[in-house]
Amino acid sequence: MLIGMICALGAAVCFGTASVLQAVAARAAEPGTGSGVDTALFLRAVRQWRYLAGLGLDGAGFVLQIIALRHIPIYAVGAALAASLAVTAVVAARLLRVRLSRMEWGAVAVVCAGLLMLGLSAGEEGTGTGSLALELGMLAVAGLVLLVGVVAGRLPDGPRALALGLAAGTGFGVVEVSVRLIDSPWDLTNPALYALLLGGGAAFLLLTSALARGSVTVATAGMVLGETIGPAVVGVVWLGDSTREGLTWLAVTGFAVAVAGSLALARFGEPPAPAER
Repeated sequence: MLIGMICALGAAVCFGTASVLQAVAARAAEPGTGSGVDTALFLRAVRQWRYLAGLGLDGAGFVLQIIALRHIPIYAVGAALAASLAVTAVVAARLLRVRLSRMEWGAVAVVCAGLLMLGLSAGEEGTGTGSLALELGMLAVAGLVLLVGVVAGRLPDGPRALALGLAAGTGFGVVEVSVRLIDSPWDLTNPALYALLLGGGAAFLLLTSALARGSVTVATAGMVLGETIGPAVVGVVWLGDSTREGLTWLAVTGFAVAVAGSLALARFGEPPAPAER
C-alpha cells in the first residue's frame, strides 16, 4: 500500500517536472513550422539536455505508474497523476519564473490535502482480474477515442479543445485500466495489450492537437476529468478496488478535492511558446 502511493506520487513528480523541462527546451529552440504537430521544433528541442531529461523522466514516471497500479486502487493513482499539474506549477514558478497567485498556491495546498485523504483511506488493490469482455471493451474505447478525435478535429476551437482534451484523457484512462488487465507483456493474445498501445498513442496525438488551438486550460481540464473519473469507476465496479473499512467517505472527498485542485491549475498544462530570436 505504502509502496504504491509513493510510486504514484513519484510518477506525478516525474511527469510534472518533465513538462517544465521540455517547455524550457522548446522555448530555447528556434521556432519550427508553428503547426500543432511541429516536427521541426521537436527535432531542435530534442538536441537539448533538458528535453532529453524530460523524456527520461516521462519514462521513469510510466514505470512508477505501472508499479503503483499494481499496488493501490486506480482511483488513487488517477488522482495522484492529475496532481502532476501541481508539481508543474511549483517547478514552473521556480524555473520559468511563472508567478503563482494566492489562489493557485491555495490550489496546490488543496491538491496535497486531497492526496493525504486518499492515502489515509485507500484500501488494497482490487483482486478482480477483469474479464475478456472488459479487455475487449477497453480496446473498443481506445478505438472510439481515435474516432472522436477525427470528428472533434473539425469542431470550432472552443468545443474542439474540450472534446479533444476529454478524449485524450479517456485514452490515458484506458492505459491505466489496461495495466491492471495485463498479466504478462508477452501475452500477445490479450486485447488489453493492444488497448494500452492504441489508447496511449491516440491520447498523445489528440492532446497535442488540442493544445495547438483553442483554450489550453479547457483542454487540460478535460484531460484531467477524462483520465480520473472513468478509470476510477471501472476499478471500483469491475476490478474490486475499495477503501479502508468505514473510510469510503474520506476517499470520495479526497478524490474530489485532489481533482478539483488540479483543475484549478489546468493552465499549467500549457508549455510556454518558444522564444523569438
